[in-house]
Amino acid sequence: MEFPKDLKYTKEHEWVKLDGNVATVGITDYAQDSLGDVVYVELPQEGGTVTKNEPFGVVESVKAVSDLYSPVSGSVTEVNDAIIDNPEAINEDPYGDAWMIRVEVAGADELDDLMNADEYKKFIEEEK
Repeated sequence: MEFPKDLKYTKEHEWVKLDGNVATVGITDYAQDSLGDVVYVELPQEGGTVTKNEPFGVVESVKAVSDLYSPVSGSVTEVNDAIIDNPEAINEDPYGDAWMIRVEVAGADELDDLMNADEYKKFIEEEK
C-alpha cells in the first residue's frame, strides 16, 4: 500500500496535494483497496464550489457506495472527466491519473489539520 510523502490525508481517506493555491484531490490507495472494483464516480461541475469536510461526490464499487468528502473549501477549477468514463482507473492509479478534482483553495491554512503520510498510515493501522 502506498503513502506518498508529498500528500496530505483526511480521516475519510481522501488525499490532497497543494500546488500554489490549487489543490488536487483524490481517494487513497487504502480507500480504493477497501472499496474493491470501482464501477461509477459522480463528481461536481467545474465552476462549482466545495466545502471542507462536506460531500462533493460519490464513488460506487461492487461492494459499496461511498460519499467523497472535500479536504478543502474553494472553487472547482477542473474535473477529471477521464475517470467518469473509466472509473476502474481509480483502482489502478489512485495517486496519479485517477485524481478527481482540482480546487482553488480559500486559504493555505485549509491543510493545517490534515494528516501527513506517517500519521495517515498510523491512522489506518489503528482503524483496522
